[in-house]
Amino acid sequence: MRLRLFSEVPNYDFFRLRKLTMGLSVVAVIASLVAWLVIGLNFGIDFRGGTTIRTQAETAVDVGAYRGALDPLQLGDVSITEVFDPSFAEDEHVAMIRIQAQEGQESVTEEVITQIEDALKSVDPTITFPLVESVGPKVSGELIQTAIIAVAASLAAILFYIWLRFEWQFSVGAVAALAHDVILTIGIFSVLQIRFELATIAALLTIIGYSINDTVVIFDRLRENLIKYKVKPLTDLMNLTVNETLSRTIMTSGTTLLALIALLTLGGDVIRGFVFAITWGVIVGTYSSVYVAKNVVLMLGVKRDWSKPDNNQGNQFGNVDA
Repeated sequence: MRLRLFSEVPNYDFFRLRKLTMGLSVVAVIASLVAWLVIGLNFGIDFRGGTTIRTQAETAVDVGAYRGALDPLQLGDVSITEVFDPSFAEDEHVAMIRIQAQEGQESVTEEVITQIEDALKSVDPTITFPLVESVGPKVSGELIQTAIIAVAASLAAILFYIWLRFEWQFSVGAVAALAHDVILTIGIFSVLQIRFELATIAALLTIIGYSINDTVVIFDRLRENLIKYKVKPLTDLMNLTVNETLSRTIMTSGTTLLALIALLTLGGDVIRGFVFAITWGVIVGTYSSVYVAKNVVLMLGVKRDWSKPDNNQGNQFGNVDA
């Protein structure tokens, strides 16, 4: 027995206010770009530069105690992550501490590192520091450039894939929706000043993959309906397609959001930015699959089978005896 949200295919008019929804999307994209340019992003250590300290202790890592010992030093953005490896011995407990570059400095000074080591030794006298390394602003700038290239390349690859599988109107609509999702995600990170790290880039690529999957499912059904209903108006055909796939869209997005909300609530500070980005991306991605991708296809139009010239026109009675 299958789970069904609707006893029959619903008949919601998703495109009755298509001009309003498209206008709101354009305004949201422009506002996000303005926020990005004016407010800027709160870059984390990955993009801003800083120092990474690897610690090793005989007792278990207590992230809360480590953070509490470092808070009085007012070091700014500090990330503490416990490292797990099957090759570690039972008394080998490793953590990675990342500290942002201080004002006017490319990395944390030796004096500050000494203060950090003393503070952590007050928590665990067995702690040692086998590795201390710094990441300068030049490397961070290269990471930003690489991240932009990764996102742009993924959008270009998807544009080409959709173009091959469907028609060029579909590929333009799909990429417009993906660009909408990415820009709105960057915009909300800028407005809320959530830390923007390499994990956030991974979240953006995840959003692109999730959103295009939902868009392709609806596009695939639309292509079937274009063959099935050759003279039905395109707007009505779009509505029918979205309604036919609505149950799948709600269940997929709903179950994904349940897991993401649990991670957002209970996952802790280390993954909160990553999970928030994906949660926001699922919401705007579901919206854009209908109200951006399909609106763009509606505006561009689709070549229908019945609109193609009939090669037999004028000689359809050629086999009839006079």
